[in-house]
Amino acid sequence: MVLRIAIIGRPNVGKSTLFNRLVGRKIAIVHDKPGVTRDRREADAKLYSLKLSVIDTAGYEYSKEDSLEKRMWLQTERAIKEADVTLFLFDARDGIQPYDEHLADLVRQSGKPVVLLANKCEGKLQEDSIHEAYKLGLGTPIPFSAEHGLGLPDLYEALKPEADKIQECLQDNAVSSLDTADNEISGTHKKRPIQLAIVGRPNVGKSTLVNALLNDERMLTGPEAGVTRDAIASEWCYDGYKINLVDTAGLRKHARIEDSLEKMAAASTKKAAYLAQVVVLVLDADAVLDKQDLTIAREVLDEGRALVIAVNKWDIANRKEALQRLNDKLQTSLAQAEGIPTVTISALKKENLDKLMRAVLKVYERWNLRIPTAPLNQWFADMIDKYPPPLGKNKRRIKLRYITQAKTRPPSFYIFSSNPEGLPDAYLRYLTNQLREDFDLRGIPIRITVRKTGNPYADAKEKKNSPIRNKKASH
Repeated sequence: MVLRIAIIGRPNVGKSTLFNRLVGRKIAIVHDKPGVTRDRREADAKLYSLKLSVIDTAGYEYSKEDSLEKRMWLQTERAIKEADVTLFLFDARDGIQPYDEHLADLVRQSGKPVVLLANKCEGKLQEDSIHEAYKLGLGTPIPFSAEHGLGLPDLYEALKPEADKIQECLQDNAVSSLDTADNEISGTHKKRPIQLAIVGRPNVGKSTLVNALLNDERMLTGPEAGVTRDAIASEWCYDGYKINLVDTAGLRKHARIEDSLEKMAAASTKKAAYLAQVVVLVLDADAVLDKQDLTIAREVLDEGRALVIAVNKWDIANRKEALQRLNDKLQTSLAQAEGIPTVTISALKKENLDKLMRAVLKVYERWNLRIPTAPLNQWFADMIDKYPPPLGKNKRRIKLRYITQAKTRPPSFYIFSSNPEGLPDAYLRYLTNQLREDFDLRGIPIRITVRKTGNPYADAKEKKNSPIRNKKASH
């Protein structure tokens, strides 16, 4: 049984700090600047014996217009509806503010149980604010400090009765649930989730693409550039595959990033991309693979991730010109992963999304491919016969003995040679390209390391010359 709780409050009252405290790691960006959090973020947590699903939300700012703040509130409102309990945070240092009272009215209308937390109560100077909080009509405030972990036992005692109620409901429905349960689990659902990150420059449609894939307004979108500030993960299932779909903040040129908050957002995006297994690089059809796009793609490939390129806004693009530019850039600038899958899409109109996901699953399979040693070495012998290695850089003859696959994700190989330091780079490129072509490894990074073959007579020679060996021989 998991209790779902939504953390709400004004901007900068410590919601993300509490979220990180409950989750047990710093996954939400925390900054002194108000309004850092914009999207809903959900993660599993544990408070003593209670299993929780915690939802971090944007700070409440009243707005009647169709503005970013209004869209942020709609996301928060949805989190309240989906939660079992609402944690209402206010800043005990600042006291009760008009926005706190207005938000309290909205929360009462939801009819959900509310736990009132007086955050930032590290000392006794906030006692007046705690007493003042009774006028919100949300019950007895709990003195709390999300930053220092003070008040967690009291929070546990407040949440425990709500968890018990849910447990009782589950027990009442246990018999009917067992009668209708499907005990068969598909083999494909037993697989570990695919880590799929959506990256790109600001305002190319990353969040719109995530919403289109989920078929849900999960992420905050709008005409403003840089709406997404943090990497937000959503669990999803597509065609029998469990997928952890991660939306990220837009990446600008490093030299243009001056604000500390944007630096934190960029670091969060890069971390999400480096931890992903497959990365979808979203491009604007009107500016295909510019310098920043190429930088992102190279960094993804250098980290050994599988890459898929999605050309967005295809419904309004100059298609012929965009395709020509894309093909030229791929051939000249991303030769280290020839054959990168490229899919033209319209996230807004949900066009070609299945085609995009088929490309993702295909490249994921290639990224996990393991080639048996026997056919791999037969291929290796054929390649050497077809094109023997030239003299090495040190003018010595090179003998390539055998090849083995060291690991997958990405496919990595060891070649054993009598003269590894002398093998020219051009010959390694030849083997890499043929490997990619013959074993259908297009579009993923391949790593080949040349190692020196050990001397099989070295141990015997060492034993022969050792003092112990000579001593035994004299007897």
